[in-house]
Amino acid sequence: MPTIALVDDDRNILTSVSILLEAEGYTVKTYTDGATALTALSVTPPDLVILDIKMPRMDGMEVLRRLKQKHEAPVIFLTSKDEEIDELMGLNAGADDYIKKPFSQRLLLERVKAVLRRAELRAKPPGSDTKENAAEAIVRGRLMLDPARHACTWKGLDVTLTVTEFLILQALAQRPGFVKTRDQLMDAAYDDQVYVDDRTIDSHIKRLRKKFKEADDDFEAIETLYGVGYRYKES
Repeated sequence: MPTIALVDDDRNILTSVSILLEAEGYTVKTYTDGATALTALSVTPPDLVILDIKMPRMDGMEVLRRLKQKHEAPVIFLTSKDEEIDELMGLNAGADDYIKKPFSQRLLLERVKAVLRRAELRAKPPGSDTKENAAEAIVRGRLMLDPARHACTWKGLDVTLTVTEFLILQALAQRPGFVKTRDQLMDAAYDDQVYVDDRTIDSHIKRLRKKFKEADDDFEAIETLYGVGYRYKES
């Protein structure tokens, strides 16, 4: 079973969430501050990190930034209920998902399973006899997406995407010129039972554009149709 790292300075959350996840068969490692967690996770990366943003010694944003320099483990952020900026910053920094405190254990468990499933698809080796890995690479002008290898290039340059970002871009690139609503992009990137709001998709799109502009400052392939959704413009 996957190993999950749980990082939070609230010991009540560490205890309750550990019991929940271990009951589902996961191996759970807990940490009470960001600095300690980063040291341990850098040596032995887990399959998933559940990471609080506000912690002593080193906050979750800094832990994520440093962790992503070496490893691609998916991250679910825990954010404060009354601070909406937290979730936007988390997604923009490369987190795969976020949950607001206080949260239901059922919701957390659904999000954990969904993110791990998407990460498993990304990690499967080429040639596996699965529908996902049988998918052919998508080439749209300067863009190349290879679902089997979770690889993305723009003008031949590698662009590193999270699982969620890859699925959103794949949904757009499959039918260039056709508009995808936010609901359709949610369906493409998240399981049916996992609720996310419009702002989450917008944040992922913003992050996608930023990554491609780092490779090509003239990147404009993802178009916004205000009040409708997004579409991929093949050049």
